[in-house]
Parts: sequence; C-alpha cells; structure tokens
Amino acid sequence: MSDIDEENAPKIHVTDQQGNEHELMALEGWRVMEIIRDYGLPIKAECGGACACATCHVYVDQDWLAKIPDPTDEEIERLDDAFDVEENSRLSCQIIFNDGLDGLRVTLAPGTEP
Repeated sequence: MSDIDEENAPKIHVTDQQGNEHELMALEGWRVMEIIRDYGLPIKAECGGACACATCHVYVDQDWLAKIPDPTDEEIERLDDAFDVEENSRLSCQIIFNDGLDGLRVTLAPGTEP
C-alpha cells in the first residue's frame, strides 16, 4: 500500500497537443518535463533536461507566469529553436516543481510530439 495521498498530492494540469487535459501528480524538485514524460504524455524531451534543445516547449497559463522563475538567458536562447513561440513559452525542463506550483497549468506546444 502506498503512503501517497493521491487525492491531496500536489498536481499539474497539462493540455496535450490534441487539446486533452491531464491531471498529473507532481513531486517537489522534479522538472515539469520529467513529470510530463514519466506519465507517458507526448513530449520529445530529447536532451533529458539539459536545456540543449527545445523539444519540451510548453505554454504556461497566463495566471501562472508570475509564479515561476524568469527564464535564464540560456533558456531564452533555446526557445529561438522552438516553433510557434509565444510570450508565455517556456521549456518545461527549466521549471522545477515546488509546492507553490500546485495546480500549475501548461499546454504542450506544437512540434514537441515524439
């Protein structure tokens, strides 16, 4: 029997490229990309979180932008390699989940499908 209280565990909400929303349990200290990938959602995440590609590109819900750290120069540079970049574009490998992000909403960007 698991000690995890799934009902009260922190979560993120991910909308996939087809518009389907998924509620995923999240673990503090994990990259948002790792959570998405480990649940089997369609995300390439080719570099595994090294900020060396843009295949984990997501759109962060406007209500959450101010709650996550600003992107680094390296992340901004990587986003230049992404398709359909918007002002709320981020690399999900650069967002480290913490309890303050419980309920975070992101959408997988086009071009991130495996």
